[in-house]
Amino acid sequence: MRRPALSAAALLAAIALVALGYRIGRRAAPPVGHPVPAMPGGGATPARRILYWYDPMAPEQHFAHPGLSPMGMQTVPRYASRPAGSPGVSIDPRMVANLGIRTAIVERRALSVRVRVPASVSWNLDDAYTISARADGIVTRLDVRAPYTRVAAGQPLAALLAPAWGGALAEYAALLHSRSSDARALRVAARERLRVLGLSDRDIRDAIRGRGPGSAVAVRAPGAGVIVTVDVREGQRVDAGQTLMTLNGLGTVWLLAAIPQDAIGGIGAGTPVEARVDAFPGRIFHGSVAALLPEVDPVTRTQRARIVLANPDRMLAPGMFATVSLRPAPGPALPLVPTGAIIATGAATRVILATGNGHFEPVPVVPGRSAGGYTEVLRGLRGGERIVVSGQFLIDSEASLSGALGRL
Repeated sequence: MRRPALSAAALLAAIALVALGYRIGRRAAPPVGHPVPAMPGGGATPARRILYWYDPMAPEQHFAHPGLSPMGMQTVPRYASRPAGSPGVSIDPRMVANLGIRTAIVERRALSVRVRVPASVSWNLDDAYTISARADGIVTRLDVRAPYTRVAAGQPLAALLAPAWGGALAEYAALLHSRSSDARALRVAARERLRVLGLSDRDIRDAIRGRGPGSAVAVRAPGAGVIVTVDVREGQRVDAGQTLMTLNGLGTVWLLAAIPQDAIGGIGAGTPVEARVDAFPGRIFHGSVAALLPEVDPVTRTQRARIVLANPDRMLAPGMFATVSLRPAPGPALPLVPTGAIIATGAATRVILATGNGHFEPVPVVPGRSAGGYTEVLRGLRGGERIVVSGQFLIDSEASLSGALGRL
């Protein structure tokens, strides 16, 4: 029977302690509308009238006395320290550190931009060759039968027996050892005829010296690379101009990179590029932009860049994925602010300017490009100003309540 009595006594004691603390707090805190007395030893600090106390996280709630808000936050005073109609807001300097407000100087310099985008490796069509029949004939031999076979420059690919070549080669062979001036003139004419028919000096020499004028003529690779397609088979009859094979070099490859529209500025022909491929970790391939293709993807809103990449070891193969890093040409020197310092509301964009002695002003700005944690300011700042980079949203809320944004 004693426990309820003890509990009631403890409850009454707690209520008395709370009431006592409340009365002490009211006596210690200056009333709303009265000036705050100067701190001892700080005679230079003028008295400032408190309008109300508020929660920094919910500034629309006003309180007559300091303490904890319903959200558990320590309330801060709202001072009437500015003339009516003056821009900005003022915060007690002693509260600036408590609110975690930090400032920084606005730098004026060129923004260092680096664009990283995905890309895919493809054939460099500038190194592509179409190997065709230079006369009507028959494919008597295929030296390369399968696609994607690597070949060297001058390597035999096939042998072609053409009647048109046989007569011209026989005529040239008959005049080869003639000494008279007329015979020499006919020999020169016969040689030019063979060249018109598509035979090189090496083809003529091999046909005359090695195998005789009636033998097939070798079709050779015009350069080193990979045979991409084989379009004929042994014994097949072909017409002049018909494609026999296609060859593509691998000394360089193309990278097709999709670049977002907002990163296109400063990128053009000659922009240096570094590429990394997952298949070769730690290896960096160097190249440059050859052209920006004049088309924007309607789905991704990206524009493709054609990049020429050196492939000295023939390691890169078409179809590989890569990550490219481009450094656009630097733009003009502009004021740069930390990107986190910008307050964007949709209708306006601004930063908070710190003018000293706890005074802050919202300043409208027009932002530009962003990179590396910084954003260009096209209008609104000149450089050298001090802006708020941490806690600016609390000040912005106060400015909104005090009407400073309406006067902005």
